Amino acid sequence: MDLYPLWNSLRIAGISAVLVFFAGIAAAYRISLAPRLVKGVLDVVLTLPLVLPPTVVGYLLLLLLGPRHPVGAFFVKAFSIRLTMQWWSAIFAVSVVVFPLMYRTARAAFESFDEDLAAAGRTLGRSDTWIFWRVRMPCCRQGIIAGAVLAFARAIGEYGATSMVAGYTPGRTATVATEVYQLWRIGEDSLAGRWVAINIAISAVVLLAVNLLERRERRRF
Repeated sequence: MDLYPLWNSLRIAGISAVLVFFAGIAAAYRISLAPRLVKGVLDVVLTLPLVLPPTVVGYLLLLLLGPRHPVGAFFVKAFSIRLTMQWWSAIFAVSVVVFPLMYRTARAAFESFDEDLAAAGRTLGRSDTWIFWRVRMPCCRQGIIAGAVLAFARAIGEYGATSMVAGYTPGRTATVATEVYQLWRIGEDSLAGRWVAINIAISAVVLLAVNLLERRERRRF
């Protein structure tokens, strides 16, 4: 049993989770402070990948990153690099798909933050940067950690956008999700079932970790 799809899925999910962690926190914090109209418009735009079919997200990414399209053509011409059909191409797709999970969770955490704590910090002469890292983030950490873990879990199982942007090449771009589909397509149900079991086990461990973090946080308060 070739474990490359598992290794590839884990590294794609890990890199994507790190990217959306910082991007989601930055977007959530800035938008939580924005005027209501601006917040509403940006919220719709940033959350759209959550409700769009993953294949539609993949198609839109191909229109942007494909070798005959704006960004993709530039990289081919300038650096001789194709942005699609590589193992790391899946990072683009996965990051776009899971970003709304991190963003929505972090935004909800920031909006529930008691702004009186920030105001108290300012009266003591603390900067907004100090307040953000030493007061706001610790108070919102439960929601932020939960969002990051859920984004990672979703990233491992992403199929639609990944299959369109990165394709399926054994030992090169295969992930657990694309491996399951290909094995089912050629009638290898037994092997496909093993990969399904592995995916379920990983997802269960991740969700268990979220529950344990929530219980630990409740005990602290």
